[in-house]
Amino acid sequence: MASKSGRSSKERAARRSAPPPSNKRDLYLALAGITAGIVVIAVVVAALVGLFGSSSSPAAVTGETVVHSGNGTYTNVTADRLADMLKAKDFTLVNVKTPYIGEIDGTDLYIPYDQLAARANELPQAKSAKILVYCRSGVESGEAVKTLLSMGYTNVWNLDGGMNAWQQSGRTLVQKSRT
Repeated sequence: MASKSGRSSKERAARRSAPPPSNKRDLYLALAGITAGIVVIAVVVAALVGLFGSSSSPAAVTGETVVHSGNGTYTNVTADRLADMLKAKDFTLVNVKTPYIGEIDGTDLYIPYDQLAARANELPQAKSAKILVYCRSGVESGEAVKTLLSMGYTNVWNLDGGMNAWQQSGRTLVQKSRT
């Protein structure tokens, strides 16, 4: 018995069980290839993340990130990492913000970023001495890092986000008589 479409139930059943036409088969093969390609890309990305870091990388865990600059390398630290470092302080902490607006307790020197070279005699004489600089947001300390590297210092650190990040982490600034 034929249906409204003019096909018998046997013809309809045979059509349902038949392999798809080659254009659909080609589509399925293309989709399988794309899926395989996505899997390969995911594996490569996972390998790269393992090599270069992610939010669970050692740098994220320690709160340190090494940055390569034209004059050398320096290390950015988070506010939490700086707080830990201050517990066993082995570095010179320098506020380079101009004008002076306050500082992190434990700061050793206040030298505006644009005066570092002129006031080099106040900095540690050993070029391998660890010096950590900060400002309000990170812009001026970024310039200070470049200056210190160009002066030959090799163990330069920077508070990423500056005093803003320090305060956003729930810590406070202190006010001292600095000029």
